[in-house]
Amino acid sequence: MKGIKKSPTEEFLYLEYSHQTEGCIFPLHTSVTLFLLSYCDCKVFNVCLVPAEDNADASLPREALSQDVDLQVISRQALPPIVQNCCLPAVVEQPDVFCRAGLAVVLRHIIQKSYEAEPSRKEILELLGFKKTCLKACAEVSQWTRLCELTIPLAVENFLQKTSDQPPTIPEEILQLERKLSEPVRVHNDDKLRRQKLKQQKTAGVEPPSGKGKAKSQAGAQQPSKELAGSSKSLELKVAFSKLTVQDPAAANREPSHIRKAKASDLPPLEHVFAEGLYFTLADIVLLPCVHHFLVILCRKFSEKLEQFPLLASWYQRIQEVPKVKTAASKCGIHFVYLPELLNSASETPLNSTEVTAGEEPNDPSFTGGPRPTMTKLMEKGIEAMFSPHPCPSWTLDWENLPAAVSPKEGKMSTDRALRKQQQLNNLAYVVLSQAKPGDRIVDFCSGGGHVGIVLAHMLPSCQVILIENKELSLIRAKKRSDELGLNNIWFIQANMEYFTGMFNIGVALHACGVATDMVIEHCIQTRASFITCPCCYGFIQNTSKFNFPKSEKFKKTLSYKEHMILCRFADQTAVQLPPQRRLIGKQCMCLVDMDRATSAEEHGYSVQVISMEPESCSPKNNMIVGIPI
Repeated sequence: MKGIKKSPTEEFLYLEYSHQTEGCIFPLHTSVTLFLLSYCDCKVFNVCLVPAEDNADASLPREALSQDVDLQVISRQALPPIVQNCCLPAVVEQPDVFCRAGLAVVLRHIIQKSYEAEPSRKEILELLGFKKTCLKACAEVSQWTRLCELTIPLAVENFLQKTSDQPPTIPEEILQLERKLSEPVRVHNDDKLRRQKLKQQKTAGVEPPSGKGKAKSQAGAQQPSKELAGSSKSLELKVAFSKLTVQDPAAANREPSHIRKAKASDLPPLEHVFAEGLYFTLADIVLLPCVHHFLVILCRKFSEKLEQFPLLASWYQRIQEVPKVKTAASKCGIHFVYLPELLNSASETPLNSTEVTAGEEPNDPSFTGGPRPTMTKLMEKGIEAMFSPHPCPSWTLDWENLPAAVSPKEGKMSTDRALRKQQQLNNLAYVVLSQAKPGDRIVDFCSGGGHVGIVLAHMLPSCQVILIENKELSLIRAKKRSDELGLNNIWFIQANMEYFTGMFNIGVALHACGVATDMVIEHCIQTRASFITCPCCYGFIQNTSKFNFPKSEKFKKTLSYKEHMILCRFADQTAVQLPPQRRLIGKQCMCLVDMDRATSAEEHGYSVQVISMEPESCSPKNNMIVGIPI
C-alpha cells in the first residue's frame, strides 16, 4: 500500500463495515476509529475494511472515508485466525499472534502509535487524559467506559435505523449523557481552579451562588451558564484550551486573602467544557460521530426535540473550536450543523433519570448486619460452608527442571511471593492437565503476566493456549517470556474478555478480581467449556448490568442482596495478619460466596466443586471453583 509508513513491527487495523446511510458508516465503532485516524493524521497502520457476512459485495463508502486513509477490503474468511476469534475493531502485530480488540483498547493503541510516530504532537497524547487513564477501565467496571464504548454507539445506531416521520423515542443513553454534562467537574487541582473562578466572578461583578456550589449545578443543570456559553474568556475555557494551544492556563500569582480564605462550600463549581470535564480527551473523539449523526436527524425531522439537549448542543458547538477537529471531521464526511438557538433556550423541566444505581435495593427492615446472622440463616436452610476434597494435594510441577522463563521467579516478585505463586500454579495446572486433550484450546482469562498460560503452553504443546488481558504492559511481558521459550502454541489478546468470541474447551482464571470471576464462568458456560477459577477481591462484588447477586436460585430464596454483600465483604478478611478466628469466618464466607457461584453453574448443567488450594498458605484467596459441563 502506498503512503503507509513502516513501523518497527508492521500492524494491521481491521474495521467492520455493514452499510452506509447518509454519510454515516455502520457500525459506528468504525466511524469513530476512522475519525481518530484522521484527527491524528495516523499513517502507521495497514487499514483493512471487513464487510459484514451478509454484505460481502459492498462497495467502499468513499464519501465517508478519510481522504488520507489508504485501505483495502478483506473478507472475514481471509482474516488472520486470531482476529476471527475477536470482535472488531482489532489491531494485529505481525506475525499474527498479538491482537488488540475492542474499541477503547484499539483507540488507545492508535493514540500511542501516533504519538510515537510524531512526538512533537503533544495534543495527541493528551487525549488519554489525566494519568493516561481515559477509557482504560473496562466497560464492566466503569459505567463511563460502558456509556462511551458500548451503549451510546449502539443506541444511536438503533435510533438512526428506526427513525421514521413519527416523533422518535429519544435513547435513554443520550439523556444520560445530557445529565452527565450537568454534573460538577472534578479535576486533580479542583480547589485551586474553583478559587480562580471565584476571583474571576468577583472581578466581573458576578455574584457567586450563596454557599451552595452543588445547588447551582443542580438548579442550572438544564442549560450552560451564560458565562461558559457566551464568553470565550471563562476560566473553564481558558484552562481547557490551554492544553490545545501554547497558552498559559492561569496566572501563578498568589490569590487575594479573601479568595484564599473562602470556604470550599462557597466556591463555585466548575462546569463541563468537554465530555470528561475541562479537557478534550478520547471520550470526546468517541462521542462526536455518534452525537453528530443523532443531532442531524433531530435537526432535519424533529427540531422541537432539540430543546431537551442544551448542554449537548453547547458541547457540540465547542468541540468544533478544537484545532484540527473540523478538518478531520470533514475528511470523514462529518459536516457540522449549527445549533445557535439552543444555547439560550433551555427546557425548564429537569430531565428525569430512570437510572438505578447498580446494587441498590429498597431498605429491608428485617435486615441484621454482620456475617453470623447471615450464615445462620443459610444453615437453617441446610446450606453450610463445605469444600470438596482436593484431588491431589501433594502434586507439584517439577520446577527445578523447567526452563527458567516458565517459572514466576522470572517475574518482578520476591522469592517468597514467587514460591507462593508456584504453589498456586501447581493447583490450577494439575486440574487442567488432568482434563486437557490433544488439540484442545485453553483460554487464560485475566492472564496478567501470563504465569498460568505460559506454564500450560509449555506443558501442553499439543494444545493451543490463549492469553486474554486488558493491561497492555502485562501482556507484553508475557509475550517476551513466551518468545524466550520459543512457544508456538500461544496467542496474546489485549481486550476485555467479552470481545473474545472464539470457541474453546477449558477456561482458567487465577485471581480474577470481583465480578471478573463471574464473567469468566459465564463465558465458559456460554461456550460449554470447563472452567477452573480462583476468585479474588470478593469485596468488589456488586450487582452489574450483567449480574445480580445472589446468582443461584437456591441462594436467592434465602438471602437478600444486602445479606449476600455482607458475606462478600467479610470474605475479604482472610489476610495472615488477622486473628485466626476472624480468618476462619472470612474463609467460611469465601466458601459460601463461591458455593453460590457453583450452584448457579450447576443450574446451567455443570458439575461443580469448590476446592481449597494446597497448601492454604499459598494465598489468602485460596479457593478454586472447578466446573465441568454435564
